[in-house]
Amino acid sequence: MAENFEDMGADLYTLVDEEGVEQTFELMDTYETDEGELYYALVPYYENPEDMVEADTELVILRSEEDENGEETLASIDDDAEYERIGQIFMDRLSETYEE
Repeated sequence: MAENFEDMGADLYTLVDEEGVEQTFELMDTYETDEGELYYALVPYYENPEDMVEADTELVILRSEEDENGEETLASIDDDAEYERIGQIFMDRLSETYEE
């Protein structure tokens, strides 16, 4: 699951994938639907800002789910239509934010 910590103001999450590999991501945005579904838009985090500029970074979109213990987990979105719809919402929101 996600481990949230602060580093110079950035919201960072360390996620563990299905193979047990940890990677740190920076939170770019969250979005909650009218139905109460919560989504996270993240990008891989690099300690050295130059590494981020050189990287071919893709936006990672995950859905918040509750596990059997009532803890929040972040899960990939398997439904293509849902992924496209939420992805477009994030792209529109982030485009507006970074145009300024």
